[in-house]
Amino acid sequence: MWIYEKKLMFPVNITRPDLKMAQALMAQYGGPDSELAAGLRYLTQRFTMPDDRCRATVNDIGTEEIAHWEMIGVMIKQCMRGASVEDLKNSGLLGSFVLHGRSVFPSDPNGVPFTTAYIQSTGDPVADLVEDMAAEQKARATYEHLMMLTDNEEILRPLRFLREREIVHYQRFGECLEIVQDLMCRD
Repeated sequence: MWIYEKKLMFPVNITRPDLKMAQALMAQYGGPDSELAAGLRYLTQRFTMPDDRCRATVNDIGTEEIAHWEMIGVMIKQCMRGASVEDLKNSGLLGSFVLHGRSVFPSDPNGVPFTTAYIQSTGDPVADLVEDMAAEQKARATYEHLMMLTDNEEILRPLRFLREREIVHYQRFGECLEIVQDLMCRD
């Protein structure tokens, strides 16, 4: 079903490591409103969408969210490039280092590991689409918060791209909600 193109959706090239930003970015890698949570949520919900157009949209956005997750992972790795154990310790990443070494692991900035409790699929397309719209707004807000933490354009450029995609996803889910509600009125 998927073909993996071996390039990021948007280029990431962070040359100035920033461990505090690496830790903050973990919100979008393994937190409750992360790209991983969104991707899994949408790819699960697609099975109960009552309309082919909505099923395709939810599937496409879920796939794109996994591509965003990859971007965030690359950003975290690049922000951690060259860090010593002492640097990791001083930045608040000691717990992550003890459990996962220098790997990028799906957890939030506080070290809480990702859980499927973060995703929801009710089987009710209206409830799921409304939740999806809210999830996109939470992700947009998180990107805006992350953007407030840095003046590094190498970090800001991909964050701006990701924030804009959240806005587009919100709009597409709104269109799906209209389609589903129209279908329900006919029944």
